[in-house]
Amino acid sequence: MEIITDPRQMQAIAEKLRLNRQLIGVVMTMGALHEGHLSLVKLAQQSAGTVILTIFVNPKQFGLNEDLHRYPRPFELDVALAKAAGVDYLFAPEAGSIYPDNFQTTIECGALGERLEGNSRPGHFNGVATIVTKLFNIIKPHLAIFGQKDAQQLAVIRALVRDLNIDVTVVGAPIVREDDGLAVSSRNIYLSGQARHEAGVLYRGILYARERLAIGERDLQAVASEVSRMISRAPGFTPDYVVFVDEESFEEADSALEGKEYRLLLAVNTESVRLIDNAAMSA
Repeated sequence: MEIITDPRQMQAIAEKLRLNRQLIGVVMTMGALHEGHLSLVKLAQQSAGTVILTIFVNPKQFGLNEDLHRYPRPFELDVALAKAAGVDYLFAPEAGSIYPDNFQTTIECGALGERLEGNSRPGHFNGVATIVTKLFNIIKPHLAIFGQKDAQQLAVIRALVRDLNIDVTVVGAPIVREDDGLAVSSRNIYLSGQARHEAGVLYRGILYARERLAIGERDLQAVASEVSRMISRAPGFTPDYVVFVDEESFEEADSALEGKEYRLLLAVNTESVRLIDNAAMSA
């Protein structure tokens, strides 16, 4: 595995790979690698001859009061994990090489990036779209693998690729979960023992919602409210939002139509940690 820090060098390597007819797959991360990230690498390896993993803690997607400075950065461990997973190139640029002093161009995501997570974290998805676009231009991938845990982010990236005619195939990978159903996340390490013990309530809420739809409940707003109350009963857990969205439009849905696909989205705060989760469900 080769570690690259210079964007121009990475760009040159990617161009050479393309000229040699190598199919390039990319997995974009902020480091603190875990089983979820490694599952994305495995998926990329199934379709691409060369896999590039990026590690970049993107300051543009953090708000003023968010955890940019304390975000975990175990770089040596990440290198070992990436190498063991069979990554071909690890691209880990410094912030100054991605956002130089005269940097001024950003991507605006529009309405999709302004609701739900975007409403709670203003400007977050503009920062995501900007760095993803830059990494696409640097790495020139044919295939990009993103986890479904960040469902709204995945929707934003799909819209970005569609709207700007970016020549890359975006693949959504299944959520990797702990034994109690908690979605694997780099931020889980912030949870105290008690909060970690209670955190399985998010997945229990998902299972409850799925059961309600399976027995014929069609009032999605009522189901979401019940899940929110369930989570609120866990000590120290405060839901930010629990909503259903239409799987295609990603717009909020209050009632279900037979045969349509929906996705339940959850964002919960506990001990200054933000947990998100989601699951697809059919009416």
